[in-house]
Amino acid sequence: MGMKTLIVDDEFNVRYVIRQLGQWESNGITELLEARNGVEAKNIIQKEKPEIILTDVKMPGMNGIEMIEWLDSISYPGKIIFITGFDDYSFMRKAIKHNSFDYLLKPIEAEPFNHTLAEAVKSWANEETDRKYKEAGVYDDVKRLRLNQMVTEVCLGEYFDPTEIASSLPTADEFDLTLISFYQMHHSAPYIQLLAEELEHQEWGNAFELQNDHSLCLVMTVKGIWLSVEEWISQQFDIPVRLVEGESLKSLEGLPISYKALQLKLEDQQFRAIHRLNDLDNACRMRNIVQYVETYYMEELNLEKLSSRFFLSREHISRKFKQETGMTLSKYMTKLRIDQAKSRLRESDESILSISLMLGYQDEKYFSKLFKKTTGFTPFEYRNDIKKQQTGGF
Repeated sequence: MGMKTLIVDDEFNVRYVIRQLGQWESNGITELLEARNGVEAKNIIQKEKPEIILTDVKMPGMNGIEMIEWLDSISYPGKIIFITGFDDYSFMRKAIKHNSFDYLLKPIEAEPFNHTLAEAVKSWANEETDRKYKEAGVYDDVKRLRLNQMVTEVCLGEYFDPTEIASSLPTADEFDLTLISFYQMHHSAPYIQLLAEELEHQEWGNAFELQNDHSLCLVMTVKGIWLSVEEWISQQFDIPVRLVEGESLKSLEGLPISYKALQLKLEDQQFRAIHRLNDLDNACRMRNIVQYVETYYMEELNLEKLSSRFFLSREHISRKFKQETGMTLSKYMTKLRIDQAKSRLRESDESILSISLMLGYQDEKYFSKLFKKTTGFTPFEYRNDIKKQQTGGF
């Protein structure tokens, strides 16, 4: 959809010059409107709602300043550019106070005029995107998702601009870092959002849901107020969480290193618990763990990871997993991977290397040895044997 521009000036030749100078089409402006004074302009604005308004200051009936005061009073979203024949400081101060976008001095020159026009169009378009998000009720969600993605990228060691993260935090010389680990089967997102909103409201800091692992939340708080935050969590959260506290952070550039230290502490079981899992019996939890392994067996899973996610000790998981499945975690994962490999070898023409990589084995030779040890065939022999059976031995 095209944009509209209104030119307001009591001199015909000024309106004519502006019409001739403007690069309208390249800026997406498809309709030019004209008014000889503020009163005419007011009627056109109410009816046509132009995105850009170019207006003179001195006009009969309702001058430019009165018009912009009216536009300000109704929170008009369009961009107003003043065209003035006098460079008067007190006037400009008034114009700035009432949100005029910019001003141009007469006689108007093509280059500065089109530069200002392009900037005004760009500014209006950016604000319009924000307005649409807000109206749709998703603006805050989009902003929050972007923040979570950015902090996740930082934690994974990617390049980042510290000022972007600083804009989501209160001003402070130092921040305390805390990693919150949620129980795998619980939906952590609503709790993280609740915590983030409280931290922002109190100007204590912020909380970020890590996009590569939704059971983890990184919390950054102004140094020295963590106890108040923890008290709030213990009152507001009705699910168990584990807290891992890190060193205080003097500069946001140190965030990736500090996060890695928190991760290692979590893996090493250096955490404190808020609420315990007394409502879930062990049998139920073990079923959850087996189900989780059956879903993610192609990834790097170990007892440490399962312990962090399911709030049980490594020893307990190891013992109970064998009771539940009849084999150790590593043997069970190997069985699942070999079963998947058999299925792929039977039903697809994928290369053995491709199947090996998909199952998490970087070394094709190692995979082939493991496959033979389990099935008695190499992957190549297994595939050929299946093909022979399918073609009746020919």
